[in-house]
Amino acid sequence: MGNRLSKIYTRTGDDGTTGLADGSRIDKDSKRLEAIGCVDELNSIIGIVLAHDTPAGIGAYLNAIQHDLFDLGGELAIPDATIMTTQHTQTLEQWLDKLNQDLPYLKEFILPAGGKATSSCHLARSVCRRAERRCVSLDRDEKLNPAILTYLNRLSDLLFVIARTLSRAESGKEVYWDRKHSTNRTPS
Repeated sequence: MGNRLSKIYTRTGDDGTTGLADGSRIDKDSKRLEAIGCVDELNSIIGIVLAHDTPAGIGAYLNAIQHDLFDLGGELAIPDATIMTTQHTQTLEQWLDKLNQDLPYLKEFILPAGGKATSSCHLARSVCRRAERRCVSLDRDEKLNPAILTYLNRLSDLLFVIARTLSRAESGKEVYWDRKHSTNRTPS
């Protein structure tokens, strides 16, 4: 493969537009670019999770997800392209089932807290939800491949289960929500 970027700055976006992979130009604050940006942000946060110590299997899952998200962003950058398939979501579901079978049943709400990898994974989960919302919004105006929405929905579930798994690897416990610690209660 030859050099793809010989020069990082092009000045073509100085007017508030950017180019899509098909050569068309759109506003930088368009719904499509918002969706692409959220997917890119999610991919970056997953990179942060990977920068922490993670169990080997989790690292392999997250690495594969980063590649999927790059493909998903590519599909968003090429209107009318189809890259994501139902197989992508099916793979996430297999991983979800595998990880979830070793976790205890949830009896309480879990706070997005814990060790560094756990907290980073919860951040990835919440950004995944935002990426999903941006894609749903875009889908109302320009029909997207349904596999994109399904994948992001399932990915947020998987990131939640990965965060639960990481909490056990880091500290051995999860941080549960406790109504008594809410600021609307008068401390004793």
